[in-house]
Amino acid sequence: MRQLLRALQRKFGISAPRMAVRTHVAWYWRWSGFVALAALVAGIGWATYDYGMEFAGFRQSEAERALAKMRGEIAQRDAVLAELRSKAAAAERQLQIERATYVDLAKQLKALADENAVLKEDLAFFQSLMAASGKQGAITINRFRVQREALPGEYRYRLLLVQIGQRVKDFEGKLEFVLNLEQADRKYVLTLPPESEKQQKEYRLNFKFFQRVEGTFRVAPDAVVKSMQVRVYENGVTTPKLTQTVNAS
Repeated sequence: MRQLLRALQRKFGISAPRMAVRTHVAWYWRWSGFVALAALVAGIGWATYDYGMEFAGFRQSEAERALAKMRGEIAQRDAVLAELRSKAAAAERQLQIERATYVDLAKQLKALADENAVLKEDLAFFQSLMAASGKQGAITINRFRVQREALPGEYRYRLLLVQIGQRVKDFEGKLEFVLNLEQADRKYVLTLPPESEKQQKEYRLNFKFFQRVEGTFRVAPDAVVKSMQVRVYENGVTTPKLTQTVNAS
């Protein structure tokens, strides 16, 4: 009995455990509160981010406008640069054309000057021949020259043949050239033209008053023409009518 009383006293007495009474909240109200709290935190975060971007001057719309403006300026400068490049290329082509034209004009001027000098020499020479006298049909060789050209082994020759005195008939004949050459400490002689070219026009003679002869020939690039002799033959005669030798210049 005594033990029963003690048990009841522990359970319902002053020393019995305390009991708390709480209000019951439904789960959907509890989740609604969580959602509202999350929305509030997100709103505060977005407002803070937007305010920071606005304060720093880097709002999204302003950045896009600045980027579009920079792209427009770059495109405009690219167009200007392309136009300038086109103008520069056109100017370069025009300059090349002008240079080529200048070179051509310079060559033509030099050629005309050389031709004019030759004509002056011819005039002075023929004026001196007007009073000259000699035997009938005498032939003279005048202004015989041999010059080295720009290409290795290429030479040019010039001479003027004149028939003085009484000119009863035209002089008909041919030319022959004898070259004295040096090559690698070796000296040898070369005759022009070769047999296959003796009938070419540049070696034939047919004139009453005068005939200017001019031509080119080639030797080995390392060969040097020391002198050149011209021989004038009259048709039907095997010995030269006259000869003349000049040194190459």
